[in-house]
Amino acid sequence: MTTRPDIVYVAGALARFGSNPRIAHWNTVKHLLRYLQGTASYALTYSLDNTSKEPFTAFSDTNHSGCKDHRRLTGGYIIKIGSRAVSWSSKLQGIVALSSTEAEYLAAVEAGKEVCWM
Repeated sequence: MTTRPDIVYVAGALARFGSNPRIAHWNTVKHLLRYLQGTASYALTYSLDNTSKEPFTAFSDTNHSGCKDHRRLTGGYIIKIGSRAVSWSSKLQGIVALSSTEAEYLAAVEAGKEVCWM
């Protein structure tokens, strides 16, 4: 199975236009639904990873000032047990980061909070 990170980004971006969609947004929604229909038979399988001594592996990243409308960052993380994702998030942050370092720190903190909760 190939991953399509652009589909995940599209879904998040479309959510911002729910109250006032345009024709281009509807066309993108139809594309997204066709993609989901074509991948409905895919499944996640989980297995133990004997090479790692840590229970979780976490990755985080940001797109500093990726939203040109609001200048806010899109931050995200993924938490894995073994080789499989068990928790993930991608969202537009509520603040404007002053630097790319601050933006990366904010995403890492969110990932750390999720690991602590798990």
